[in-house]
Amino acid sequence: MNRITTWKAALVFAAIVAAAAAPLAPKAVASDAGTAVVTVTAVDNKNTQPPPIKQNDVRLYQGKEGVQVADWRRSERLYLAVLIDDSLEPSVANQWDDLRAFIMAQPNSTYIAVAYGRNGSAVVAQDFTQDHALAAKALRLPLGSAGAFTSPYLAIQDWIKRWPDSAERKSIMLFSSGIDYFRGGFDPIDPDLDTTVEHAQKQNINIWSIYVPDAGHIGRRPFLAFNAQSNLSRLSEKTGGEAYYLSLAMPVTLKPYFDEIRNHLENQYLLSFMGDGGSKGKFERVRVVTEVPNVQILTPSQVFLPPAL
Repeated sequence: MNRITTWKAALVFAAIVAAAAAPLAPKAVASDAGTAVVTVTAVDNKNTQPPPIKQNDVRLYQGKEGVQVADWRRSERLYLAVLIDDSLEPSVANQWDDLRAFIMAQPNSTYIAVAYGRNGSAVVAQDFTQDHALAAKALRLPLGSAGAFTSPYLAIQDWIKRWPDSAERKSIMLFSSGIDYFRGGFDPIDPDLDTTVEHAQKQNINIWSIYVPDAGHIGRRPFLAFNAQSNLSRLSEKTGGEAYYLSLAMPVTLKPYFDEIRNHLENQYLLSFMGDGGSKGKFERVRVVTEVPNVQILTPSQVFLPPAL
């Protein structure tokens, strides 16, 4: 059997494994009937620490209609997941000392987990824990080409369905090239992207994606890598997070990204409002704005309104 045939056979096998492990649709985030809860982030446009934002400082819009904010509060508890694509260039592990420092700097109220995306699933190395040293120990070198049969979007979906059912803040730090070796291709938009976004929105999870090139030659094709970065941007923007990349090459350091994400996590709020989700619940487009100078509010593109009882 030649190399091409062997590679195709392995890809088919990996796809079968992923299909067998395909995630079920997640439950909606825990909340009172008729009350939608969304995590939003205050960002200073001058890259400085934003001032505290009060409920009277914000306006909520559902479509074009203004909606009353029922509650606005800081949430101390955070479930923070680090998800590393196992197909990445192993040299990214040179950045893990800075990532460990980021993990250790989180407050005691932050629960941290570490997993590796492989074969369309999230392989958990450390479940959510307040022992940040334990979470930091779970970091290792990605498998590189040995873990190439992967999809960051299926891995996210797989992990989300196993998360704690909580109305507190939840975030994912995703390290990925954004390339889907299962179902992706040369199409501009990945076929699993929108479904992944809806899963995250339904669970009120912000996704902060950090682009890192993978170890394979396919992932270094400029057109494919550019589309993959665009998909990562859409994933983060639509879930209320941000995407980080400078070019198609390995960044010299990821520390500035870690510092900015840390700042964002320190300036998050839980916003609640009343909404009619009907008998099954539904998604609604929302927008949050503030009149505080030089501050913008990062918000998911849509929020899931839970079903009424």
